[in-house]
Amino acid sequence: MNNKHTNTKKIRLLALLCAVMLPACQSQGATQTDTSSASPAAMQSQVSTEPVPVSYSKDDENIDWKAASPNYIELSAAGADITGTGAAAKDRTLTITAAGTYVLSGLWDGGQIVVDAPKEDKVWLVLNGVEITSKVSAAIYVKQADKTIVTLQEGTKNAVTDAAKYTVVDSTTDEPNAAIYSKDDLTINGTGALTVRGNYNNGVTSKDDLRITGGAITVSAADDGIMGKDLVALKAGTVLIDAAGDGIKSTNDTDAAKGIIHVDGGTFQIKAGKDGIQAAASVQVNGGTFAISSGGGSASAPAKSEAGGGMKGDMPGGMKGGTGGFPGQAEGGAPGEMNGEGGARADKPVTSEAATQPKSSAQADDAAAETASAKAIKAGKAITIAKGTFSIDSADDAIHSNQIIAIAGGDFSIASGDDGIHADSSILISGGKIQITKSYEGIESSDITLAGGEIHVTASDDGINIGGGADGSSTNGRGGQNKLNSSSAGNKLKITGGSIYVNASGDGLDSNGSILMSGGTVYVNGPTMNGNGALDYDGSFELSGGLLVAAGSSGMAQAPSDSSTQSSILMTYPQAQKAGTKVELRDKNGKTLASYTPDKSFQTIVIGSPDLKKDAAYSLYTGEAKTVDFTVSGIVTWLDENGVTTARSSGPGGFGGGHGGGNPGEPGGKRGPGEMSRP
Repeated sequence: MNNKHTNTKKIRLLALLCAVMLPACQSQGATQTDTSSASPAAMQSQVSTEPVPVSYSKDDENIDWKAASPNYIELSAAGADITGTGAAAKDRTLTITAAGTYVLSGLWDGGQIVVDAPKEDKVWLVLNGVEITSKVSAAIYVKQADKTIVTLQEGTKNAVTDAAKYTVVDSTTDEPNAAIYSKDDLTINGTGALTVRGNYNNGVTSKDDLRITGGAITVSAADDGIMGKDLVALKAGTVLIDAAGDGIKSTNDTDAAKGIIHVDGGTFQIKAGKDGIQAAASVQVNGGTFAISSGGGSASAPAKSEAGGGMKGDMPGGMKGGTGGFPGQAEGGAPGEMNGEGGARADKPVTSEAATQPKSSAQADDAAAETASAKAIKAGKAITIAKGTFSIDSADDAIHSNQIIAIAGGDFSIASGDDGIHADSSILISGGKIQITKSYEGIESSDITLAGGEIHVTASDDGINIGGGADGSSTNGRGGQNKLNSSSAGNKLKITGGSIYVNASGDGLDSNGSILMSGGTVYVNGPTMNGNGALDYDGSFELSGGLLVAAGSSGMAQAPSDSSTQSSILMTYPQAQKAGTKVELRDKNGKTLASYTPDKSFQTIVIGSPDLKKDAAYSLYTGEAKTVDFTVSGIVTWLDENGVTTARSSGPGGFGGGHGGGNPGEPGGKRGPGEMSRP
């Protein structure tokens, strides 16, 4: 791997993210190719911290142990047959006390491997067809070494199993607590197979850096599958995890340069009762194939109230029309905790004696601090994805960051019981193919920039939502999703490129601040209920480029603002049109400028196109029949079946359309900020 090249790409990616979303870039960044117009020097000056470079040494990838003058150890019921020096066996415990290469084979039932070497020594363990089952503690326990490398010999099957009850555990540190436990750096490589059964707590744990560069590894764990405190770096291999807790985890939350999960490649199948992948600081993905199920999947998510109606607090000083519950139900969670998410069911797919055993005091403290969280990919600061293939089914958010997310590429299939993609501060999507087939809210953050890629969102509430900060599942642990937050006024949804398709039962594009669209293609299948709209914004919607088509109900319908530089129309029908009814915008010569067939019934449709010119004549066709001829009268042209009409406006950009007036929940008319309704 060319680390210099990789690190340069990361820095450029971080610079772009911070240039686009400076308010969110106070501590961490992201990775993507720089396409902004700002100079690299100017962007770099805005970056307060850079991604920590992740490298692999020769030791991490070297599997040629035969050239290393190895010591051979054959394990059996009779004991340990040792050829070489540096190791000794006593009472079913094999202890390695010096640097060197140790080749292990055979069956070690009721035994344990302990590495206790000088802190500057490197120890190389080669698993050459070995099965180790401890009845009292960890199967492999690295007490001390500079670094331990575990190589899985080609063509071999290996297994390590720890005890369900440990007889000796440090009650202050809960050490050891995994089938493979290392207090120092640990690397797993090779091409052989390894099965890890963590009956007591975790499967594989390093209290320092953990790197995996190869092998076919299967882990089952009573709690977390694979954990590294400072770093988990994954480069190649196949990893299958079935864990009652988190799948892959990095925990250091006291050092800004640590607590990282970094993936360059490999195949990962993760079934986790809690989070699939969780990093205290950042998750960085440059490749790999991921199948992640968390919390029992989206079907296990707690029921949320239906979209549309009730008090939502989206309009400052006003109440949304319609009837029915509160779209933002409280999600619970303890304030101030990274893992303080409520609402997810922590199903435990692993059944073992350990699952019913009382935990140590350290474990109890961890459990108290880590309430239910069932996200597929979660980070305390940043998630950056350059490429990869992701199949996600999560009870909670599919991709969640307490600060920022940047996606530059990849192929995503997401089913979520809560948000598809959520960041408390900001989201940048500049590439990739994202298919969110199920979600409560599809993409949500305080600031969102959509600059490229292909995005499909299906949501039972809002499709793309600019909220007022952390939701109930974030680090702040705020219950509920009430969007009445004055601090959101300056937040923005920015669309500069890409192809975006939204199918939302709530608002299609929803901003508690403003919307800016200068490029790309956006199609919205909006709500059928009058308590929501295909477009919903509190500030302004500045349309200056791209193609916008948004169909939905009429009660809360909005068009882009009159301050836009690109023209748009809003057509209001006298009654709802059936799902599957095609709408076409044609010029005076019969050329089709825009065509859309909504999947749901609709009573209004917004079309914003660079082909719409002031004082030019056009026709709108509905279901192949001409509905209306009209001439563009200005930036926003309001239409009904009789032609151009006057918008009844009492807020930014004008609301309603059609006949004007009307009460909330009826065609035409929508109150503005500070108003309940207009007679």
